[in-house]
Amino acid sequence: MASNRHLGRIVALQTVYEYVFRADCEDSANDLSEILERNIKRYSETIDDKDFIVELTNGVVNTREELDKELQPLAPEWPLNQISRIDHAVLWIGLYELINHSDVPPKVVINEAVELAKGFGSDSSSKFINGVLGTAYRNRSGDDASKEEKQA
Repeated sequence: MASNRHLGRIVALQTVYEYVFRADCEDSANDLSEILERNIKRYSETIDDKDFIVELTNGVVNTREELDKELQPLAPEWPLNQISRIDHAVLWIGLYELINHSDVPPKVVINEAVELAKGFGSDSSSKFINGVLGTAYRNRSGDDASKEEKQA
């Protein structure tokens, strides 16, 4: 199941990236449903949980502005319009899951986002993603690193 969800997140990332890129280029033929259907179809024999991909992708696309409002203060030295598109999409997916998927442990969400960044981002993307999403998790949960270290 985990590897299936990982592939699902890859499909969601590809879909979000393409949709946002085409939207930024003002592509009049940009259709999220069509992009999503095409990307899922490529992996139809491997993916069991298509509903996860559809919900994740639609959720991210529909809440990008709200996600950005929460992300910007987490990395003030990096304005969101200055980070790479792929890193931005990974952050959206990770933060959306942290907020909306309480069935997935936060450490799994963050690790999955880091793995996406390693696979699709630059050399420094994974550390950046880990730092931003780790801070988002701590801020949302009221957790702090010292508490975790003391328990270890």
